[in-house]
Amino acid sequence: MLASHMPKVSLSRSAEVVLEEAKSVRFFSSVEELVEAAVPADQMDDQGYFTVGYDVDGMFRPEAKVCRVKNGVSANYLEEYMRRRDPECMVIADDRATDKMTYKKRFGGEFEDLRQETFDWLKTQDLACFFFDAGRGGKGLPAVAICPANAGFFALGLAMLQGIIPVEEIEAKGDDYFHSAIIYIAPPFRHSHFDGKQVVVHNRRDELHELYSYNLYPGPSAKKGVYGMLLTLGEKNDWTTAHCSTVQVVTPYDNTVTIMHEGASGGGKSEMLEQMHRESDGRLLLGKNTVSGEPRHVTLPLGCSLRPVTDDMALCHPDFQDSTSRERKLTLTDAEHSWFLRVNHITRYGTDPHLERLTIHPDDPLLFLNIDATPGSTALIWEHIEDAPGRPCPNPRLVFPRSKYPGIVNDPVKVDIRSFGVRCPPCTRENPTYGIMGIFHLLPPSLAWLWRLVAPRGHGNPSIVDTQGMSSEGVGSYWPFATGRRVDQANILLHQIMNTPDTMFILTPNQHIGCWETGFAPQWIAREYLSRRGTSEFPSDKVVDSRCPLLGQTLKTLQVEGQTIGHWFLQVQSQPEVGEEAYDEGARILTEFFHEQIRNFLVDDLDAHGRKIIEACLDGAKYSDYVQLSTD
Repeated sequence: MLASHMPKVSLSRSAEVVLEEAKSVRFFSSVEELVEAAVPADQMDDQGYFTVGYDVDGMFRPEAKVCRVKNGVSANYLEEYMRRRDPECMVIADDRATDKMTYKKRFGGEFEDLRQETFDWLKTQDLACFFFDAGRGGKGLPAVAICPANAGFFALGLAMLQGIIPVEEIEAKGDDYFHSAIIYIAPPFRHSHFDGKQVVVHNRRDELHELYSYNLYPGPSAKKGVYGMLLTLGEKNDWTTAHCSTVQVVTPYDNTVTIMHEGASGGGKSEMLEQMHRESDGRLLLGKNTVSGEPRHVTLPLGCSLRPVTDDMALCHPDFQDSTSRERKLTLTDAEHSWFLRVNHITRYGTDPHLERLTIHPDDPLLFLNIDATPGSTALIWEHIEDAPGRPCPNPRLVFPRSKYPGIVNDPVKVDIRSFGVRCPPCTRENPTYGIMGIFHLLPPSLAWLWRLVAPRGHGNPSIVDTQGMSSEGVGSYWPFATGRRVDQANILLHQIMNTPDTMFILTPNQHIGCWETGFAPQWIAREYLSRRGTSEFPSDKVVDSRCPLLGQTLKTLQVEGQTIGHWFLQVQSQPEVGEEAYDEGARILTEFFHEQIRNFLVDDLDAHGRKIIEACLDGAKYSDYVQLSTD
C-alpha cells in the first residue's frame, strides 16, 4: 500500500516502490491544480517563462518553455523535431504477439534493465501523479500517471485529454480500486539512451498495461499511447476504437445525418467538425486551378448546423451495438475528454471565427502547443511558431475540453455515413499522381474495408515528422498506435463493416482534385450535399463506375442548393489539364500501392471472406465484383 500517501489504495508493486522512495509526491485531483503546476510561480524567469529541462550527463538540457497566457497555458518546444509525432516512436517490450518493432530488436537488449533505470530516476524526482480512465463511459481502463513535477504542462495535457479522477473518489474505493494501466514519464532518457529520438515503450503484462514515455510531446504518449492501450483492450473482444471524427449534421430542413470521418493524420477529421471556411463575401472557394490560376466558388447561403460527437477517437464497444435494431449501423461514442486540435490551416484572423471565438475567450484555461504567445498575452491560434525564419511549424495544436464545445453530443450515436479522407497531391498531364479522386466516391462495404487496410497517409501530412512519397498509415489508420498484430485489427474491422451494411460508405479527397487545389472544400461539399439528400440508394442513372475500380462509383452530376458543380470535379479524367492518360497513370500508381499493402494481410489467421476480397483486388476486380463480395 501507499502507506505515506494513500493508505487505503493499492497500486502495482513497481508504482508503489517509486512513490514511496521518490523525493516528493503530489497527487492532483483537478485540471485547475495542474494549470497552476504547469508554470510554478516561484520558478519563472524575469520574463515570465518556466523552462522545463533535465540534467543529462552533467549538462542541463532544456526541453520546453512554458508560460501563462490569458486564455490558458502556452508551451513551446525548443527543438523543431519535438513539435510533432515521430511515426517510429513506438516499441514493444513484452513477448506477446506483435507485428511492431520490439525494444530488443531495435535497441539490442532486454527492456527490464531500462525499466529499472527509469524507476531509479523517478525516485530522485519530485513527482506529480493523478488517476484517470483511459476511454469514457466505464468502457476503458482505470489508469495512473506518474510524471516529474516540473513537466506539469505535459501532465496537464494528459489530464485534459483523458480526464482526471479526484483523489477522494479513489480513496473512497479503497481496496476495491486497482488500475489496469499506468504511464511513467521520464523525459531525459530521450537524450541519455535514445539519441534524442521520441520513444514510447509498451509493456503488456498479464493484468497491467505499462507505458513508458521518454519524451514530452503529448502526441506519442498522452494521446496515441493511451489509444494503443484501448486498441489492446479491444483486441481481446473483437472491437476497436476507431480513428475518426463524428458529427451530427442538422440541415436547414431539420434532417439529421450522422457522419463518421476516418483517415490518416491530416485526413480531415478535425475539419469535418468545422464550418466551411468562407471567403469574405460568404462564398466557399471550391478550388483554384494550379495551371491557370482560375478560382471556382460555390455559394451556400445557409450551411448545416453541426453537433460534434468525436474528434479523433471513437469507442465502438460491443455494449453500444443493438443487434435487435431494424437498421444495422455502427454505434459509437467519444473515447476522450478533450480534443487535440491541429490549427495549421488557420493562418489569419477570420479563417474560422467559431473556433477563434472559443479559444480567445474560453470558459476554462486551454493548453496551447507550438503557438507564438508571450507571458500574459492572449494565445491566438493563427500565430504559429516558426521552425525556421519564414517557415511556420506545420503542427500548431491546442487541447480543448469537449464539455465546453457548443452543441456537443455525449450519448452514443448511430452512424449513417462513414467517410474516409485522403490527402491528395495535384495531378496533371505533365506530373501524373494518385490525385485522381473526385469530390466523393461511393464504396461498397468490401471496398471500404480495403481502404481501411491501406489507409494512405497522403500528400503533405502536417502532423508527423516528414515522410517522402506515398505511404500507409496502416490498418484502420490507427495502426501506428496499435501494439498487436495487423491481421487481428483487419479481422475486427471486417466484421464491423460487414455487420453494418445499412451505413453508407464514401471516399473523399482533400488538398487537391486533379489540377485543382481545394483544401478541405470537397469533404465540406460532400457533407452539405449528403446531409440534405439523405442516405437512400442512388438511382443507377445518377452514378457511374469510376474509371479506377478502387474508387467505386461517382455521381454524373452534383447539384447543391441549385448550383451545379462541374463534372471535372467528379470525374477527374475530364479535366483538360489531366486527361485519360494521366488519370490512368494515377490509377496505376494507386493500384500498385494497394496491391503492395494488402499482400501483407494474406496470412493464415486472416478471415476467409477477407482473403476473398484481397485476392479479388489483386486479380483486378471491377466495381461489380466488390458489390458481390459485400453481399456474399
